[in-house]
Amino acid sequence: MTNELIEKSKKHLWLPFTQMKDYDADPLIIESGEGIKVKDTNGREYYDGFSSVWLNVHGHRKQELDEAITKQLGKIAHSTLLGMTNVPATELAEKLAELTPEKLTRVFYSDSGAEAMEIALKMAFQYWKNIDRPEKQKFISMNNGYHGDTIGAVSVGSIDLFHEIYGPLMFDSFKVPIPNVYRSEAEPAQCRDKCLHSLEQLLQERHHEIAALSIESMIQGAAGMIVYPDGFLAGVRELCTKYEVLMIVDEVAAGFGRTGKMFACEHEKVEPDLMAAGKGITGGYLPIAVTFTSEEIYEAFYDDYEKLKTFFHGHSYTGNQLGCAVALENIRLFESDNIVSDTARKSADLHALLQELYELPHVGDVRQLGFMCGIELVESKETKEPFPFEKRVGYHVTLKMRELGMLTRPTGDVLVFMPPLVSTTEELAEMVAIIKQAISEVTSVAV
Repeated sequence: MTNELIEKSKKHLWLPFTQMKDYDADPLIIESGEGIKVKDTNGREYYDGFSSVWLNVHGHRKQELDEAITKQLGKIAHSTLLGMTNVPATELAEKLAELTPEKLTRVFYSDSGAEAMEIALKMAFQYWKNIDRPEKQKFISMNNGYHGDTIGAVSVGSIDLFHEIYGPLMFDSFKVPIPNVYRSEAEPAQCRDKCLHSLEQLLQERHHEIAALSIESMIQGAAGMIVYPDGFLAGVRELCTKYEVLMIVDEVAAGFGRTGKMFACEHEKVEPDLMAAGKGITGGYLPIAVTFTSEEIYEAFYDDYEKLKTFFHGHSYTGNQLGCAVALENIRLFESDNIVSDTARKSADLHALLQELYELPHVGDVRQLGFMCGIELVESKETKEPFPFEKRVGYHVTLKMRELGMLTRPTGDVLVFMPPLVSTTEELAEMVAIIKQAISEVTSVAV
């Protein structure tokens, strides 16, 4: 059966963010999962070391989540949210509004984090038009930012490997530097202040035409797990307020407990004007995403129909009942199982485990915020010189990790480690041991 499925996958599938020539050389088909492990069609188990791309919370086949979906199936699987609502979407919206920063009282559903960001961009653009300030049309984004793969999200992204080829399709946005402490000659505070100064210079000159700024919350994920120095996100909030620019915070990866807070912006008590979330919202079960916004922005769209202030945006499965039902149960589990506080506690244990990786000669930096971790591999620890691009060292380390019993994906030569939030300290230790062995074995022959 396995060989037959592999041949079918090679013949018909086109996988996301995958060079299919790589897949054809090393195919893998997952058949089942239990707890924090998944199993392939040959019956081999692997630790889910990246939470099935950053979203699993309670592990696979969590009984309460399974039952929430089954119970909802007994009522209805889906009905439209266009012009009407449904029970779980309404109850979930109320619950989410209780969890978010205080000013975020309104919930707009979608199906993925990229769509949630696309919605935030469109809301910000139309907001200024609706309040008779149509000159504010531009956006600011961060160097090396990543917000998803729709054209709007790509336009406010800035990772050349992913985005450069689509340049002719994208709208222009202003790019400002992000403080990458490892790659900076300056101290963290100086690195932070230099970037904030660059942002303020742009805002002084162009704020009258800028609608919004988009930023990942506290840590850039796809850029290589770049953790901001203390005070950076709060400094961006202050500047956006000062220059009347809406702040869009992307919590898609960092939200729902991943950093040891329900939302990462809580680390610096930042209240965005708009906020995108997804991934962990359903515990990793179904594709639900959310764009949160303030009452002030909502009110700018609330008027008689003929005034044409309606937000003309929606998706077929917006507010899907199955997704909202499992999201409600997911949040209940967050509360009953103390997921956020436990993640914060175990993050200290994880930090101690990750420090052991510095013993390896080609580990340049280990970055961590809660259960979001990146291990940067370099050819020279002294000079921070990276490995040649064509060696694909990070990729080969993850193949070795698969061989040793754990799955993850790198971003370049930064190894991503984002285990399910319910992982025990003992399981974390086993996974870090796999990472250490894989790095050691691969880098010993890569130089």
